[in-house]
Amino acid sequence: MPDPTPGSSTPPPGPTSSSTPPHGRRQSDRVDADRFGPCKVVILAGGFGTRLAEHTDELPKPMVEVGGRPILWHILKIYSHFGFNDFVIAGGYRVDVIKRFFRDYRDQMSDLVFDYSRGTVDRINTRIEPWRVAVIDTGPETMTGGRLKRLQRHLAGRTFMMTYGDGVADIDVNALLAFHKGHGKLATFTAVRKPTSFGIPVLQGDKAVKFAEKPPGDSEWINGGFLVLELAVLDRIPGDATNFELKTLSELAEGGELMAYRHTGFWQPMDTLRDVRLLNSLWSSADNPPWKVWR
Repeated sequence: MPDPTPGSSTPPPGPTSSSTPPHGRRQSDRVDADRFGPCKVVILAGGFGTRLAEHTDELPKPMVEVGGRPILWHILKIYSHFGFNDFVIAGGYRVDVIKRFFRDYRDQMSDLVFDYSRGTVDRINTRIEPWRVAVIDTGPETMTGGRLKRLQRHLAGRTFMMTYGDGVADIDVNALLAFHKGHGKLATFTAVRKPTSFGIPVLQGDKAVKFAEKPPGDSEWINGGFLVLELAVLDRIPGDATNFELKTLSELAEGGELMAYRHTGFWQPMDTLRDVRLLNSLWSSADNPPWKVWR
């Protein structure tokens, strides 16, 4: 996941205005919305994942598996559960792996009948989601803001969602979108409590009298991804070298155009090998893993 949103660790106050700016939509946009959901979802999936070198020497970080499926698949399933099925994936490092996964996905989700006498392959019993997925190569070295900027022509002048390809949550993205539309600003990010892997000791002199995990409610608020953005945000990104979190979000906050949607439920990034093990453990041991909002 990226660094926390610049500025105070406490998210901005709730919306003070219920006005929504007019955002024009073409007829083709309305047709797409009917077919694929309220808006497009951008997923940043181009990083190297240096802290996951054991997995990412050959794979881009979003393709590291949780429960036998790439974490990227889990993210798409979260959005799809709420009716969002139109995805634009900003690839970079080993984007070929992501393209190959989606190219082969229908076959993997189907039974196949090979008729060698006719030279045909028929898919039967296909169990597949109604997704449209664009995988765009945004360059191996491009920064997060630059990746978004390169997608501008794929977003068709509409409000869009964006998240990172390495974190899952039990977030209601419809409620997130409604919050964004209600305040009328250019950008909304999801504020989550920072998870801690460190024990918190209570000391009396050199004696530890208590040792426990820091309660999530006592942690600072950080940027958990799951953003909603107006296309005008991309006009504020100069080019490939722009860090979206440290520059663009910071400038939006200073200009009063950034709001925080507080999510107090489950949220977990996949930044380290410990995170990979934790997510896989939750998937295999829980009757219903906390981010598995779909059935």
